[in-house]
Amino acid sequence: MKIRESGMPEEKYWESLFNTQLILSQLQFDDTINNAVEFGSGYGTFTIPAAKIVKRNLFALDIDSVMIDRLIQRTVEASLTNIKVIKRDFSNEGTGLRENSVDYVMLFNILHAENPHILLNETYRILKPGGKVGVIHWIHSSITPRGPSLDIRPTPLQCVDWLLETNFKIINKEISLPPYHYGIVGSKNIK
Repeated sequence: MKIRESGMPEEKYWESLFNTQLILSQLQFDDTINNAVEFGSGYGTFTIPAAKIVKRNLFALDIDSVMIDRLIQRTVEASLTNIKVIKRDFSNEGTGLRENSVDYVMLFNILHAENPHILLNETYRILKPGGKVGVIHWIHSSITPRGPSLDIRPTPLQCVDWLLETNFKIINKEISLPPYHYGIVGSKNIK
């Protein structure tokens, strides 16, 4: 099932809305990460730069065949062999990845899903103890050029509450990612 209001604009325009290097850096996405997962990889806006940072693999999941095909094309063009592109309905089927198997999960512009807890529970399941989750979303304002409608667009407080309800520890609860986004970093509690 596609995440509600997840239509994508033209690729060049979409990519102009993000400073990917700043976002990854602010969300503690660095070269200490072995394996990472991106829920809803789209065109690969974050996939490509993130794959250049991780030590091993980046699992890029999306349900849309057009997005999958474009990401595969971009992966080949960039000569990246560590991106594992997976077409999957992760909202209904999960990721298919092993429990406690990844170091970082990217939840970028996706928590406006009807049930964000499904995505957060799967994130928690696949993260290693101490692993991190990075969340970004559109600021809760009508001035943004894109983003889901305000009635379903989560606020930073909602995202923090959802992370806490799913047992995550909050590392950084509201990172400004100008001009249109905010970010949150959490980690899976070590038992």
